[in-house]
Amino acid sequence: MLELRPNCEYCDKDLPPAATDARICTYECTFCADCVETHLHNVCPNCGGGFTPRPIRPTTEWRPGLSVAQCPASTARVHLSFTAQEIAELSARVRDIPPERR
Repeated sequence: MLELRPNCEYCDKDLPPAATDARICTYECTFCADCVETHLHNVCPNCGGGFTPRPIRPTTEWRPGLSVAQCPASTARVHLSFTAQEIAELSARVRDIPPERR
């Protein structure tokens, strides 16, 4: 199941489990929609893939054991290990290639 990481790896904005502006890549790198659009240009700075809206885990336990209360979100904050320059260079190199072709 998804970790539901608590923050944007770029700007450190809080992204609680029900955040509608959370975006993830296939490796679950997590960013806010503003950073994805403004700084990253839909290029994950870690893997080079694209982003999709992060699913929202239900708060109501519709099925036994399946809710955010039973399967809580991660509390471990994650931060990028690349400089802004390195991120900009990767984004410039691959942003014009559709994510499905990267």
